[in-house]
Amino acid sequence: MSNEVLESVRGLLPGIAERARSVDEKGRIPAETVRDLTAAGVFRMLQPTRYGGAEDDPVAFYEVIRSISGACGSTGWVAAVLGVHSWHLGLFADDAQQEVWGAGPDTLIASSYAPIGRLTPVDGGFEVSGRWSFSSGCEFADWALLGALVVGAEGRPVDFMTVLVPRTDYEIREVWDSMGLRGTASDDIVVERAFVPSHRAMRNFEQAQLRNPGRKVNTGPLYRMPFGTIFTSTVAASVIGMAAGCHDLYVAKMQDRIRLSLGGGRFVEDQFAQVAVARAASEIDAAVLQTDRNVREIHEYAVRNEKIPMELRLRARRDQVRGTERAIQAIDILFKTAGGNSLHRGNVIERAWRDAHAGSVHVANDVEHALSMYGRGVFGLKVEDNLV
Repeated sequence: MSNEVLESVRGLLPGIAERARSVDEKGRIPAETVRDLTAAGVFRMLQPTRYGGAEDDPVAFYEVIRSISGACGSTGWVAAVLGVHSWHLGLFADDAQQEVWGAGPDTLIASSYAPIGRLTPVDGGFEVSGRWSFSSGCEFADWALLGALVVGAEGRPVDFMTVLVPRTDYEIREVWDSMGLRGTASDDIVVERAFVPSHRAMRNFEQAQLRNPGRKVNTGPLYRMPFGTIFTSTVAASVIGMAAGCHDLYVAKMQDRIRLSLGGGRFVEDQFAQVAVARAASEIDAAVLQTDRNVREIHEYAVRNEKIPMELRLRARRDQVRGTERAIQAIDILFKTAGGNSLHRGNVIERAWRDAHAGSVHVANDVEHALSMYGRGVFGLKVEDNLV
């Protein structure tokens, strides 16, 4: 299915690119775009086949996300997070999957994973309350995956969980106004004392240990892969795609440019411009090659149903954050050498620069933290983190 999805998406890219400026200005992706991506099968790529999904190779999913992000950063970001949530739901108990996809395989799920919420144990599950920020594309979703802390009798946190909450149990507060990824409409989600049955709650520790309940029914290799690899690589793929798209636009726009200073002449004949393009392209290629290599290796372990070495999981996180860092370095090179024209608001290079930098601050792209985890592992120290 992956080739079909990619071909369908390529047909959508001119329209997505044409709407990119409007998306940035209005702060919203049009419903038409989400319908087109749904019809193309983007959101079903990582979804269980039991519920109409493709259970596709995650590397194929990342290629699709990079392509969309290259045309419009905000659209690519929303496609990435909504698309990866279909995989995450596959880790939950089957009762939860049935509640979401029983109504239709194209039901979308938003998220805000930060442990902002408060979970109080009650008969049959939990009561959850809280206000979560940065829920990208939440207006298109009927459910939300939310991070929350279980509070014990003494009022202290005793566990960290992710809970699945229906749209009827939360309110969306429109607060998003950012410098980049403006069109993602990453608004707040507010829940007040909603009941969450036990089957719609999953411990993050068990998820990191690959002991998720969904494996009992979704037995394919895709659901034997770590959240710390699949989710973080999805976020990185979007940023890398923004840099790749910026590079292509940069090359196209500079073909006919004439320098008005520094002796004049065609821009493309300037050695410094040539070096800049080469450096940026190399950074982007390195980002793609390393991240895809690691995910492929982890997928091969999952196919063989073998334990995934912690060394490989840590390497995947190392190269994922470095991939994001390389993408930012590439886009900074292009922005700097594009000259004053890149400063105009709405310029495609300026917009890509803003979007990529905004995406880079996501917690999954915390370079120092991920590199420190890798270093701890290399030195034989214990690594405890839910994003590995």
